[in-house]
Amino acid sequence: MEISYQVADFEGPLDLLLHLINRHKLNIHDIPIFELVEQYIEAVRIMQQNDEMETASEFVDMASRLIYIKTVSLLPVHEEADELKRELEGELMEYQECKLIAKELSQMTAGFNYFVKPAEEIEVDKTYQGSHEAFEIASAYMYAVGKGKRRLPPPEDSFRPIVQRRIVPVHARISYVLRKLYKKGKMKLTSLYYASEDRSELVATFLAVLQLARDKKIHIEGDGADTQITALAGENDNGIG
Repeated sequence: MEISYQVADFEGPLDLLLHLINRHKLNIHDIPIFELVEQYIEAVRIMQQNDEMETASEFVDMASRLIYIKTVSLLPVHEEADELKRELEGELMEYQECKLIAKELSQMTAGFNYFVKPAEEIEVDKTYQGSHEAFEIASAYMYAVGKGKRRLPPPEDSFRPIVQRRIVPVHARISYVLRKLYKKGKMKLTSLYYASEDRSELVATFLAVLQLARDKKIHIEGDGADTQITALAGENDNGIG
């Protein structure tokens, strides 16, 4: 026998499923997907014929869900199908419980009359009513002005400590270290650092010593404050005197 449904009779796909289960006295705790899916799809097909697809889109989504469960149920191992069935059964039981509660609430409020007061336009005085001391207004003004100034580029004076800072080239300190060693032959490493006038010169000296050691122009021995550096023989070939 052909099934005929009106979409307006059902609030959603779960409502239609619940109707089919109750009508055919199926067990909601063990939904027979194979019996249910064909009837559900037939109901969706009637919706399509009645050009009610805007309303039926969620019904079509449920139909695809039922078909998928039916498909995976045919596989030899169908744990996924069992899990999907349990999920659907849980949704249906929750929906059934909500329908019962909604019905009870509807019966409890039957006969009540509701009156809604029409909206009235409210006149609002937008004049600022606050009162402040003079120093508060002055502080607020200075804060606002300060925020505005922060959007401006910083003054040139902010860059002078960086731009005017002396940059000591490493190659200049290499020449300095070699001259010292060719005159003394051997000296303490710390004496080179103590002779540096500023941080830039100190860093350049440190890098110069590393460069000379890597190029095997000096020999470093000792540890801590007693570290000694010596110019290697035959390396005075740069004309440094």
